[in-house]
Amino acid sequence: MSRRQSLQILKKFIPSSTRSVTYMPRPGDGSTRKVTLIPGDGIGPLVTGAVEQVMDAMHAPIVFDKYEVHGDMKKIPEGVLESIRENKVCIKGGLMTPVGGGVSSLNVHLRKELDLYASLVHCFNVKGIQTRHDNVDIVVIRENSEGEYAGLEHEVVPGVVESLKVITKFCSERIAKYAFEYAYLNNRKKVTAVHKANIMKLADGLFLESCREIAAQYPTIEYNEIIVDNCCMQLVSRPEQFDVTPNLYGNLVSNVAAGIAGGTGVMPGGNVGPEHAVFEQGASAGNVGKIELVEQKKANPVALLLSSAMMLRHLQFPSFADRLETAVQHVIEEGKYRTKDLGGNSTTQQVVDAVLANLD
Repeated sequence: MSRRQSLQILKKFIPSSTRSVTYMPRPGDGSTRKVTLIPGDGIGPLVTGAVEQVMDAMHAPIVFDKYEVHGDMKKIPEGVLESIRENKVCIKGGLMTPVGGGVSSLNVHLRKELDLYASLVHCFNVKGIQTRHDNVDIVVIRENSEGEYAGLEHEVVPGVVESLKVITKFCSERIAKYAFEYAYLNNRKKVTAVHKANIMKLADGLFLESCREIAAQYPTIEYNEIIVDNCCMQLVSRPEQFDVTPNLYGNLVSNVAAGIAGGTGVMPGGNVGPEHAVFEQGASAGNVGKIELVEQKKANPVALLLSSAMMLRHLQFPSFADRLETAVQHVIEEGKYRTKDLGGNSTTQQVVDAVLANLD
């Protein structure tokens, strides 16, 4: 009997859980783990500081290696990369990326150096936050390493810029495999590939071809496809139809999904590769450079706290992850302490203090 057949039989006798597993199961012996910590720019130190406080209060088996990295650096310092390679896991605040001017993104640089090919953002309704739609529970999985994110562009002649979108069979199959395996391990029912193959027939066509081939290996999971512009429209009208969505346009899809589910300030996420994982705020951290949030110390720490819970589960510390998620949920549902983006006026520290008070 194969391992997969054995798992299917066991599932009949084990009650299903509504709590997600983060990424792929990894072996763990419960011993203390080192984690690289990058506070980042803007609100980054505020929200990573919140994570440090909560981990300390829970006596979580985590030791942080902290490094200063800022978006205006030319590259990620080699010492930081060595730390992540050794520790295997990192949690970070946002790094500011200058718009235009030919300055490369350190976020992209980090993903390339560590081959963090999959970005995962979990967008879901949080009890206590009123939204237009109920039953939103979407896992957006973005291909991180190629396509527009390859950053292959140059100026041919003054006034003419050529930008190359490169798609490979290997990377397309890898992201599709990750999405289907995630769906299988987490009892998800449907995978929807998001594409633009109606226009980019060869590039996105290769991505779709790869998704179809991988889908054939998972007959118990429903598979369908949707064009990215129609996907965005469907997200704001009927988001409940989406479950797991592998795609080449993750920032568009994940930010729309986060917006309808309660905002980017509460959505966890991370980037994962064959050997390493970097956890950070799930949807685009557009508030990373808002001076007023930094000055008033009113950044929302919820997204990174939930991302740190994903990190704990990734490290095989599920009981600590459960405690943290339960405390955060209680604070949000109670509604007494909320930052401005959630309709309140609390400071980051007031929210953190409330979470600490609710830890079991």
